[in-house]
Amino acid sequence: MGSYCCAQEITNSNENQIETKPIDFNQNNKKYQSSATKKITLLKVSPDLFIPMKRQDIYSVYSLGKALGEGAYGQVSTVTNKRTGIIRAMKAIRKDSLFEEEEQKLFQEMNILKDLDHPNIVKLSELFQDEKYYYLITEYLQGGELFDRIKKAKTFSEKDAAKIMCQILSGVAYCHTKQIVHRDLKPENIVFTSNDEDAQLKIIDFGTSRRFEKNKKMTKRLGTPYYIAPEVLLKQYNEKCDVWSCGVMLFILLAGYPPFYGKKEADIYQKIVKAQVSFHTAEWSKISEPAKQLILKMLCKNVDQRISAQDALNHPWMIEYNHTNLVDKQFLKNLSQFSAKSKLKQSLLTFMACQMIQQNEVEDIQKKFKELDQNGDGTVSKDELIQAFQEKLLNKDYFVDSLDEQMDKVIKQIDTNLSGKIDYTEFIIVCLQQQRILTEDKIKQAFKIVDIDGNNYISKEEFQQVMEGVDDVLWNEFLEECDEDKDGKISEEEFIQIIMNKI
Repeated sequence: MGSYCCAQEITNSNENQIETKPIDFNQNNKKYQSSATKKITLLKVSPDLFIPMKRQDIYSVYSLGKALGEGAYGQVSTVTNKRTGIIRAMKAIRKDSLFEEEEQKLFQEMNILKDLDHPNIVKLSELFQDEKYYYLITEYLQGGELFDRIKKAKTFSEKDAAKIMCQILSGVAYCHTKQIVHRDLKPENIVFTSNDEDAQLKIIDFGTSRRFEKNKKMTKRLGTPYYIAPEVLLKQYNEKCDVWSCGVMLFILLAGYPPFYGKKEADIYQKIVKAQVSFHTAEWSKISEPAKQLILKMLCKNVDQRISAQDALNHPWMIEYNHTNLVDKQFLKNLSQFSAKSKLKQSLLTFMACQMIQQNEVEDIQKKFKELDQNGDGTVSKDELIQAFQEKLLNKDYFVDSLDEQMDKVIKQIDTNLSGKIDYTEFIIVCLQQQRILTEDKIKQAFKIVDIDGNNYISKEEFQQVMEGVDDVLWNEFLEECDEDKDGKISEEEFIQIIMNKI
């Protein structure tokens, strides 16, 4: 099956790009700089604040590991953080190999990855540059491509296929709510986090992704043969091109072959444009009607009639095979009691969740998050919390306030980026202490990362290098919360105490 999955750009035609300038990686600072009063009121702590573009020697931070791949612009390798021992993936792109348009695409990819916080999307950890290279540091996914498992398994059961598609569609629906389209979804860009049988999936390679505007068509013919949507071939499309690609993957998972096949690319494209889906082979006699109906909705040629990623995620066939029951009463009670009013603690916990936690440590947390996220949009809303508490906590006297008022308080405690919902990283932060992941050794490692000069104190300048938006006003607020000896710095002991609730 490997012969029909070669990634390529089909044409070099221009497209109406929304972002036309290199990304200002300090743009988040602007929301803090209007006044001290505004800063105190509107401090938003989110993962993107901890991914500034660093101008320093990357090999002073990471040691180089094995090569994972090489392309026209650079190479991908594993790297190990010298202080934490955490293994990441490093994508190094040579600056002299990039034309202006290609450099713009890279900046756009960086900006998009910074903005994505979802359990089924690869997480960007750090950005570096030196005179010759840009470096993207992401989590290291060790489980191999979905395509490799398809080849080994030939076909999947409907339950297996639904569990895989639920994860993929959840990531896609989340991207679409943020007005981001991937444009090259295929099994090679879906990677397992580990080799475990129940390992989670992550969408990778956002090099062809872009932000889109509602009611404004995209025109650039990008994609991979077999997975590209007919409207992309015709250069008039919207974000639902991703749904088409997901429909092709679901077809392959259930049948073991693609819905539109040909010996030559021209033959493949001709069949794609016709969009005639057939279930006449023997493989489909064992597949349920709901599965076939979902495929037809995803591979509908009429884009207006094609199902959205969110609606596909909520299709009865998907729901039937994706019911879990991991969230219990005690977990919900712990969730309702979480408190991190300190701005410094919020910032430090977010930093640790982004930089110190590995995928294998949060597998169970990820599954609980997805159970609470009933509509699969990558966030947990107040209504979803209310539903979970109503189902699990039958004791109505547990809360003093009404359930509605109590859930408002829960979200207010957890929602550090002020989105009105609980995002994935925010959920991880809540669970860190519950799951005993937040050990003192890990906190000390985090301190060493921020203590760049190694003098056992964190200064304002060092904090500014790991978190955007820290000026004198915010730094003084941080010091008020933890600087017990009033020396204008944060010691390791103070760092540990603020995270462990001892201040």
